[in-house]
Amino acid sequence: MQLPIARRAIHTIIREHQQLSAVVNGMMQFVGSVDAVAHAPGPMVLRAMLYYIREYPEQVHHPKEDKYLFARLQLRTSELDEVIDELEAQHLQGEVRVRNLEHALTRYEIAGAPAFPALKKLVEEYEVFYTRHRRLEEEVILPAALRFLTTEDWIELDEAFGANRDPFDSSELEGDLDHLYSMVVSTIPSHIA
Repeated sequence: MQLPIARRAIHTIIREHQQLSAVVNGMMQFVGSVDAVAHAPGPMVLRAMLYYIREYPEQVHHPKEDKYLFARLQLRTSELDEVIDELEAQHLQGEVRVRNLEHALTRYEIAGAPAFPALKKLVEEYEVFYTRHRRLEEEVILPAALRFLTTEDWIELDEAFGANRDPFDSSELEGDLDHLYSMVVSTIPSHIA
């Protein structure tokens, strides 16, 4: 997406969308490799992808879009109310979809091949859901933000999105999300792409 004005918040949002798109693509490649009876990575790779989605997009990215970007747009115009309502509902649906994917993955880990079709279907549905969601934000919301938001709004958004950092920084959990993201993306064999 080409934007006429460089805004730090927009660059952060686009970068995070690209990272999530890479993870969702990895999920599709995972189910494709299992379906093709190729040498698929173990289920832990898909679990790591779902963990990344739950801990970064669902806990950091989407709440900031709701609290800052959407809220500021609604202060400036009512033109986008229906789209924003839909996107906020999708943020809630995304959490449910990730939980359903985690449950389907657990069933697949326990039951094996008989549980795979349900897992594959949920991954494919998530990919369609996420692609539609991302496009709506990038093709409708971000251009509208450039049109309607004030300099003061951009200062707040740039500060809020500029502060997006790994929520596990300085913790003893499994490392930071940048490392997890790199691991997830690099784990899918290149011959599958």
